[in-house]
Parts: sequence; C-alpha cells; structure tokens
Amino acid sequence: MHSERLALVDALKACASQLIVWHHLALYGPLADSGHALWPALMGWLAGEARMVVQVFLVVAGFLVARSLAPDGRLRGAALPAVAARYRRLVGPFLAVIGLSLVCAAVARHWMTDDATPAAPTVMQVVAHALLLHDLLGQEALSAGVWYVAIDFQLFVLFVALAWACRRLLPPHRAPQGLLGGVAVLGLASMFGFNRDPSWDVWALYFFGAYALGMMAWWTSAPQQPWGAGAAVAALTLLAWWMDPRPRLAIALACAALLYLARRTGRLPHWGAGAATAWLGRISYAVFLVHFPVLLVVNAACVRWLPDDPGVHAAGLLAAWGLSLAAGHAFHRWVERPLAGPMRVSPGPAAAG
Repeated sequence: MHSERLALVDALKACASQLIVWHHLALYGPLADSGHALWPALMGWLAGEARMVVQVFLVVAGFLVARSLAPDGRLRGAALPAVAARYRRLVGPFLAVIGLSLVCAAVARHWMTDDATPAAPTVMQVVAHALLLHDLLGQEALSAGVWYVAIDFQLFVLFVALAWACRRLLPPHRAPQGLLGGVAVLGLASMFGFNRDPSWDVWALYFFGAYALGMMAWWTSAPQQPWGAGAAVAALTLLAWWMDPRPRLAIALACAALLYLARRTGRLPHWGAGAATAWLGRISYAVFLVHFPVLLVVNAACVRWLPDDPGVHAAGLLAAWGLSLAAGHAFHRWVERPLAGPMRVSPGPAAAG
C-alpha cells in the first residue's frame, strides 16, 4: 500500500469538496434564495454547473483505487476483505452523519418550513441507506450527496470483481493486460452508451467512464509505459465527447490528464502543495458528509432568530460554510478516523473520497 500524501490529489479534493459545499449552499434553503437575489450570476452557476465537479471525485477515486489495489494491474490481496473494508470505511462515517442529519432535520422542521428539509424517515429508508441501496430502492435521500457514497461503493465492487476475475481466469502474466482491457472496455461502454442515458444514473456503469479515466491515468503514466498509451485513452474519450458533447466528460478528461502529467513528470507529490490544501484534502470526505446538516440548522436558525434581510442572509451563508469546515474537521478527527480502521484506501470524496 502507498501511504505518502500526494499534494495534487489533496488540492483536487480540496477544490472539489468546497465547490460541492457551495453548490448545496446555493441550492437549498431560504439563505440560498437571498444569495441568488444578491449575486444572481455567481449563485446561479454554483447551483447549476458547479455540480459537474463530482467528475473530479470519480476520477481521483479511480486513480487512488488503482494505485492502492492494483498498481501494476494485478489485484493485491483478497477480494472479499477489500470490499468489506471499503464498506466499513464508507458506511461507518456515513451512518454517523445520517444520524446527525436526522437530528438536524428535526430541528429544522421545528424552526422553518422548507422543501429542502427531509421529512421524518421510515424504517425502510434507514435500512436502505445502511445498505447503500437507497437510490436503487427508490427511497428519498436523508441528506444531500448521499447518492455518491452508494455509487462509489458500486464502482469499487465492480472494479474488484473484474480484477478478481482476471486473476482467477487468466494466466498470471496475462492478468494485468486483462484487467486494463476490461477497465477500458467498461469505460468506453459507459462513455459511448450508459452515460448518455439518464435512466442509468443510479448504477455504477453510468459513472464508470470517469472512474476508468482515473485508473488509466495511473496505469498509463508509469515511467515504463509509452506516451502513446495515454494519448490513445485521451483520443477515445475525445471521440465520445465529439459524438455527444458533455461537459462532465470534458472535466473528467481534464482531471485525468492533469494526474497523468503530474505522475509522468514526477510532480504528483508536489503540484498544489500547501498547508491549506493538505488540510482541506484530508477532511474532504468529512466535509462532504457533514455540511448538509450544518446547512439545515444554520438556515433554520437564521429564519427563526434573525431579520429577513439579504445582508444578514449573506452572512448566514458564510457562517454555514465556515461551520461546515469546522464540523468537518471535528468529524474527521473524532468519527471518521476512528471508524475507518487500518485501511488506507480513501473513499469517494475523501479519496476524491
């Protein structure tokens, strides 16, 4: 397992997680309405196009999974323990935040009436979230962004299953080529097919193109690999974009290309280095999880206790952002790290996460 921190990965996670926080700040609650009145262009972009930054999470997640579990194209370790460890790493903090979200939503419902506030949950909702099946079972989400945690787990399981099959069915010297070929085929099937059909957006195959770009960025950027391998991946991705222009695909390709160039040139541990990005990168999964409950409570408190003034609401948005960072730091230190156990592979937005 690799344990050293990568400055560029931290920087990408830091930027992406902050954009997702502001995407939700601009999308949910009365404070968002005031923000749109004050800064219509900025808040409109944050509420809309900023969601595309999730592609960075997907690419970085694929990059780090390849780096940790199959750096040379061979699956390291046993498949089932890897899946179990991933589930524990994701679901421990996730369930803690779901509990926090239920409490914060109850407080918010008491103080304000807003469509963004989740209703009191059913037992089926809670069970579906614990199993990461909420979207597949048509259960309403109990917090913003929880769909990504389920998709991350699906992607991880799909990759491990493919890697295990290659190791089990192919001769040892063919397994790496088989895994790279399988990832490439599934990635192309996603980019040329599944990702163009929104009805697939609760399944891993819809997102596998970006995930595969992250894995291919790791494998093709190895010093012994020819430059043409990375160029071929980029060319096929551009062909998929030309057939059906999608900003999300362009963002995924740009992120993968940046990771590729950074590793190829030896700058992966150095680009984007800084104390702030390192800190924000470390707590990115925690911030991703905990910011929505914070957003709910700050919105409700402002509605109940403060005057209905755009300036006050703008200050409330900034307060919600700052409190989300503080809560994310505390959650990372006191909940995420103790629950994660010894496994070093980062989940979803934490990897990405």
